[in-house]
Amino acid sequence: MTELLWGRQQQPSRGPKPAVTLAGIAEAAIRIADAEGLDAVSMQRVADDLPVTKMALYRYVPGKTELVAVMSDLAVGAPPDHDDLPWREALKTWALDLYATFTEHPWLLQSTIGRRLLGPNELAWMERGVEKLSDSGLNGGEQLDSILVLTSHVRNIAQQAMTLPGSTTGLTEEDIGQALAEILSTEASRFPSLTAAMQTAALNQNQGLEFGLDRILDGLELLISARKD
Repeated sequence: MTELLWGRQQQPSRGPKPAVTLAGIAEAAIRIADAEGLDAVSMQRVADDLPVTKMALYRYVPGKTELVAVMSDLAVGAPPDHDDLPWREALKTWALDLYATFTEHPWLLQSTIGRRLLGPNELAWMERGVEKLSDSGLNGGEQLDSILVLTSHVRNIAQQAMTLPGSTTGLTEEDIGQALAEILSTEASRFPSLTAAMQTAALNQNQGLEFGLDRILDGLELLISARKD
């Protein structure tokens, strides 16, 4: 797995010139996952989208588990560079960039969980985030935990906001909001606090995302200030 993720595995050298590359295989798998969800990805399905047989794919990648790891790191991509920003603004922008990545490839919410080896792009995202806290006065564990909390918030909001490919709900964010408003209009006495809050809330897709990021960063700023006093 490490050799695949980090590009250390030798490509087939015998026989005619290869019709595909590992990157090309991963890109085909990404197209399938973007359109239909991660469950739609299989070695046979990827082979059908490429000019090779299923058995030929095994010369490049042992199976779906390894393929998902490679395609996930490729889809995550390298983190955008925001070196010119102060730490707080840089971390918020970093988190919003991560949310945009999940928006572009919702299946990453499934493929990037659990204990697993990380590829160069995912580690680059972590490096970029931790780098912004390297001179903050926080110790290494606190720096890593700060990035974990930010990432967890982004993932949670993304999970709630997006309809994954293959979902059968068929409901949009507007559908849900309208249905909830109709329910509360007739059940206001049963849910008075919720009804009052909804009446004054300017709801939008990123409201919870940015509100949560700002509160997390408020807490970090207080901690960093305390360490420097």
